[in-house]
Amino acid sequence: MQVHDKVRQTGLSRYKSYPAYVKPGIEWLGEIPSSWAVDKLKFNSHIKGRIGWQNLRADEFTSEGPYLVTGMHFRDGKVDWESCYHISDDRYNMAPEIQVRSGDVLVTKDGSVGKIAYIDELPGPTSLNSHLLVIRDVKGRYFGRFLFYLLDSDAFRSFTVLEQKGTTFFGITQRSVENFAAAFPPLDEQRAIATFLDRETGKIDALIAKKERLIALLQEKRTALITHAVTKGLDPNAPMKDSGVEWLGEIPAHWEVKRIKYLLHRIIDTEHKTAPFYPDGEYLVVRTSNVRSGTLDLSNDAKFTDEDGYIEWTRRGMPTPGDILFTREAPAGEACIVPHTPKLCLGQRMVLFKIDHRMLDGDFGVHALYGGLADEFIESLSQGSTVAHFNMSDIGNIPIVTPPRSEQTLIADYIRNRNAETQNLVVAVGEGINLLKEYRTALISAAVTGKIDVRD
Repeated sequence: MQVHDKVRQTGLSRYKSYPAYVKPGIEWLGEIPSSWAVDKLKFNSHIKGRIGWQNLRADEFTSEGPYLVTGMHFRDGKVDWESCYHISDDRYNMAPEIQVRSGDVLVTKDGSVGKIAYIDELPGPTSLNSHLLVIRDVKGRYFGRFLFYLLDSDAFRSFTVLEQKGTTFFGITQRSVENFAAAFPPLDEQRAIATFLDRETGKIDALIAKKERLIALLQEKRTALITHAVTKGLDPNAPMKDSGVEWLGEIPAHWEVKRIKYLLHRIIDTEHKTAPFYPDGEYLVVRTSNVRSGTLDLSNDAKFTDEDGYIEWTRRGMPTPGDILFTREAPAGEACIVPHTPKLCLGQRMVLFKIDHRMLDGDFGVHALYGGLADEFIESLSQGSTVAHFNMSDIGNIPIVTPPRSEQTLIADYIRNRNAETQNLVVAVGEGINLLKEYRTALISAAVTGKIDVRD
């Protein structure tokens, strides 16, 4: 694809192009301005990583002293210093080659390959763990801020995909990074590009943050609507009475408060024995990470088992469509309906409610549980402690505000319709965020590889 076609497709056509381009013959670079020069990082950079852990153990971490940075401490291209570990002065002085300076660029070389952080200022002496590399100009060839954006571009990402090795744990070697061939403009042009990207990505990031706050507000509104509907009903003029439960307050006069065990046939917990997990298959093993906000979320690392595992894990009772799945920890109080497909069994810390459908509408029950009743109940159990899980003996005593059966269905339908409206808004805003992120990536990549001219 020619340069101008690529720029047009990414929505960057309003920017100028350079007067002439050349092809250096490097796959991840494509065409570059004829005034730019290609050079491998090893010819102009100090690139070093820790040689193993040098016997550094986690129990040696201290509460103060030199900082120890890991890839987990990267936040939006910076280091979150408050979350960093600390090491002794002796440990810091053992590896002078990875002592970090202002203006350095850090990159993860394994695990999450290619995460980048720029060191603007140092709060104190700083070293690296064994998964990071420090990159520093030693020939006056580039500015650290320009290199940061270059390594945050599609050019470097394409390079790491080609170079990374491994089967279950991917990594890229220090030698590979040293051999990364980058296109460098003159220094004044690098500064102009970095300044331009600081300004423009700052604007994009601010827009993304606003949209993310909007999604958070929509989710809060959704939760508030559910909580009100399942504890106060849909009729604002309904006579009210004291629920008898301090944290519930008043409820409609014709409603009751019942322990959930009186609305169920059975409560079934897990009794796991050894059985294999697979990344796909016919029999889903539901874990607490799969139950979120009233839905079964299979996008979060779904695991499956074989027929023998399914038989073993459903000996106490088989989940059937319409039952309720409930988490008793990690986190406690999430709930969703058992769907018609796929066939599923319970993972650890999961509980199954076999509903008496004459007494309880399943959807209403789910909304009541994760809409706040379960959370409030577990908080009342903790009495100031740090309890964050349900004991099986407590689960059956969760109080459910219980309208007449027909009214439960009306409330569930109302919540379903309002949730659909909110979800449509969330999806639309989320799509806007994704477009902004795509544009941000395209802008960085186009600027640092010379597909657009931002000098003016």
